[in-house]
Parts: sequence; C-alpha cells; structure tokens
Amino acid sequence: MIHNSLGFPIETVIVFIVLALTAIVIDLYAHHNDKPINLKNAVLWSLFWIAVALGFTLYLYLHHGSAIASLFITGYVLEKALSVDNLFVIMAIFSWFSVPENYRHRLLYWGVIGAIIFRAIFVIIGTGLLALGPWMELVFSVIVAFTGLMMLKNQGENEEIKDYSNHFAYRIAKRIFPAYPKIVGHHFLLTSKQLDQELAKPENSNLIGKLPKRALYATPLFLCITVIELSDVMFAFDSVPAVIAVSQEPLIVYSAMIFAILGLRTMYFVLEAMKQYLVHLGKAVICLLFFIAIKLALNASNHLFGHGIDISPITSLYIVLGILAIGIIASIIWPEKDHHKAD
Repeated sequence: MIHNSLGFPIETVIVFIVLALTAIVIDLYAHHNDKPINLKNAVLWSLFWIAVALGFTLYLYLHHGSAIASLFITGYVLEKALSVDNLFVIMAIFSWFSVPENYRHRLLYWGVIGAIIFRAIFVIIGTGLLALGPWMELVFSVIVAFTGLMMLKNQGENEEIKDYSNHFAYRIAKRIFPAYPKIVGHHFLLTSKQLDQELAKPENSNLIGKLPKRALYATPLFLCITVIELSDVMFAFDSVPAVIAVSQEPLIVYSAMIFAILGLRTMYFVLEAMKQYLVHLGKAVICLLFFIAIKLALNASNHLFGHGIDISPITSLYIVLGILAIGIIASIIWPEKDHHKAD
C-alpha cells in the first residue's frame, strides 16, 4: 500500500475525503430553507449521522484493525460530548439575540462551515506542537484540566442569559458595519437600498436619521453569527487538545471531529428539546475533561520517566462511554430539583 504524510494508505485518505465531502454536501443542503426542524426529523437525522460515523469506523476496523477503529470512535464520541456544552452556549446566544426558530438552522449552517475550517487549523497546529516532545503533552494536559475547572466553576451559571452586547466579536462587527436593530428575513447584511425600503415602513419611522450612511448594515443575525463563530474558535481551542489526547494521528483526529461536527445542526434541536432532562450531562463532560487531562499526563510522564503506566485505546473508549452513560442515567434517576424550587 502507498502511504502518505498522514500515516495512512492513500486509499483510506480518499475514502475519508469522499465520504466527508458527500456528507458535508448533504448536511449543508438538506435543510436549506427557513422551516423549523421538528424533533422527529432532528432525531432521525442525528441517527443518520451516527450511522455514517459508524460506517467509517467499520471501514477502519476492516482495513486497519480494532485499535485504530477504537481511536477514531473514542475521538468521535469525545467530540460529540464536548460539543454539548458548545451547543448550550449557542442556545443562550440565540435566546439573547431573539433569533426565530426558522432561522436558527441557517446560522448553524455557517457555524458548521466555520467549525470545519477552525478544526483543520487547530489540528495541524496541535499535532505539530505535540511532535516537539512529551513536554508539550503536559502543556496540553494543563489546558484540558483548566477547561474542566472553568466549566466546573461556571456550572451554576447555566440558567442565566449572558449579555452579549459586550462580546468582543459583537463590538468588532458593529465597528465594521452599522447595526440595524431588527431582523429582516434571513439577511445577514442590508444594502443601503434595502435599508431605505425598511425605513419606509411605518413601524420603522422612529429609526429614520439614526443610522449613518454606509454601503452595508449588519442585522442581528450577522451579529449573532459573529459571536457564534468566535465562541466556536474558543471551543476548538479547548476540544482539539482533548481529542488529540486520544490519538496524535492527524487523520484520526480530524476525521473524528468532522463526523462529529456534521451532526451538530440536528443535534442542536434534539438537545434543545431534551435540555431540561439532561441536567447532569454537563457534569459528565467535566469528568471526561479531567480523564483526558490525566491520560495526557500519564502518557507524557511515561515517555519521560518510563513508568509503564498507560491507558489503552479500548480502555479509553470504555471509560468515555461509561462516563457519558452515568451522566445520562443520573439525569433520569435524579432530575434537577433546585431549579424548580427557585421558580
């Protein structure tokens, strides 16, 4: 077999590229209109994307063995789990910007594109840094542990809607484009002609003369997507080291992330409907981060001191799945009570 710089036969790289591109086209164009996605469709699409990932897992198992397949599925499950926290943040952003339900999947569309690009950049940087030596693994371990500590610290703040008017991306976007305060269809930007048409409507007469003359104007949807994209950059900074802890093979890391990201749009609507029932899932994600930090530290210290303690790919997969299962089961057995009392 012909190998390349990614460490896998060219056939495997081609299979990944073809499958990923086909899946991306399906994902980005399956819900291109402005109709809300109901829970039934969201669940069915989520199952479809999981089936696609399992199909690639089967290919890896048949052609590269159980160890490689388990590395991929562990990275995939880990990225899915870590995405839960990111999706909850996106829910809060949508709420603050008052984004109508029928426009949310359009914003998630651009969020998926941004996530694919950012993950590629961070995977290249991350795997390149780890090649410098085991000390970098210790640095990554500290980053992942710090992320877990910050999530643990912010556990009690999930119910509060943050004021995003002070967000860095929000302020930068408003400096570039004057902001029109109302949502106009699914437009991100308005031309001066479109703005004049909006101001001509009687209900918008109070805005006449309050906006400077510019070629383009930002709508709340544009401001919202800029906040989402920067939030995803920060999320990628946290999640990429965690997935790299599972495998340092760029193809395994990036493919696990891509197949996890492809189901995020429909997973958002599932989580939105089930958020009140998955009250302990966030705690499970925090535990996952601490486990990954420990795994990175053990791997680094093993290379440095040769103590022989290591966590195998299969064991890592069982631990990741076990922690998530405990979080879901705990949510069913012990639903949140403090929230209802506070109401």
